[in-house]
Amino acid sequence: MPAVRLFPPDRFFDRAEWSAITRASSWRGIWLVAHAWIVSIALVGLAAWSQNPAAWLFAIIFVGGRQLGLAILMHDAAHGALHPNRKINNFLGQWLTGAAVGSDLIAYRTYHLQHHKFTQQPEDPDLSLSKPFPTTRASLGRKVLRDLTGQTFFKQRAAQFGFAFVGLKAMLRGEQGQKSGASTKAGTPFNKQSDDGMTSPTIDVAGAMTVARAVGRFLIVQAVLLTLSLALYGWTPYLLWLAGLATTFQLYLRIRNIAEHACTTTGSDDPFTHARTTHAGWLARATVAPYWVNYHAEHHLFMGVPCYRLPQVHAALGRAGRHDSMTIAPGYAAVLRQVTAKPVLSSVEGG
Repeated sequence: MPAVRLFPPDRFFDRAEWSAITRASSWRGIWLVAHAWIVSIALVGLAAWSQNPAAWLFAIIFVGGRQLGLAILMHDAAHGALHPNRKINNFLGQWLTGAAVGSDLIAYRTYHLQHHKFTQQPEDPDLSLSKPFPTTRASLGRKVLRDLTGQTFFKQRAAQFGFAFVGLKAMLRGEQGQKSGASTKAGTPFNKQSDDGMTSPTIDVAGAMTVARAVGRFLIVQAVLLTLSLALYGWTPYLLWLAGLATTFQLYLRIRNIAEHACTTTGSDDPFTHARTTHAGWLARATVAPYWVNYHAEHHLFMGVPCYRLPQVHAALGRAGRHDSMTIAPGYAAVLRQVTAKPVLSSVEGG
């Protein structure tokens, strides 16, 4: 199918204003990465110090939001919007954000740009995230239960580590992993919520080697965090971090995926229908919508805008009277009600 139609920014912004909006700050992206880590470390550290199970639960609830935030900041780096220096941008996206959740920046960038080019069309690699909706509350409830009990995490990590083992064996044999084109499937775990697992579409040796390198970075970051935890306060801080990664991070990732495209009326001739923007209060921003990821319609309209300037774009579209043309939800609860509107009697899902 044809690529989705892009919307010319000069409809809303003059040249100087557009240049300012799309210019990545030399310090703000670094601060956001630091913020995600500082908040995460403070949450697990204070909870461990308190020795209070209620504080442990509090930490797990909110550290999952910062872990999703690290994934979102990697997404900005994939668009080259986290720092104006490409080397710094890629280092932030590969090591200080993507590695924390086991994702590979370069493979994700290739994959994700395909999503922008063919949003909600058969060629969209993210179509499987929105295609099952609307579904039933029971089906979504079963998925939420799997997320919060760690089943999704362990199933996905088992798939990822399995491919990493294949890639590692190929590396040890000295294979070069030549292929016909750039991989759009490997190393993309933070955007995958399919039952197949986060890297199951990886079928070539080069893709498996990419997964192996992504897993290597993930394990290095986990080893550093565990070492710091043991040196400063024992096992508890790291176990709280890992519990968040295995439970609340998975749930927030799922809700974010659902809110962005499920049950939208996408068409290549109307760029205003490609994604949903969802209003987010403080609790949503602390969990399912960190770092302005809720402005997803604006991101699809103008994907070069850094995340921290998306509210400016939203305001400009409002002043131009275009909010009525967009899919805007009042909150994440409203989105979940909409996507679970499928009658139970008509459902044939195994969910």
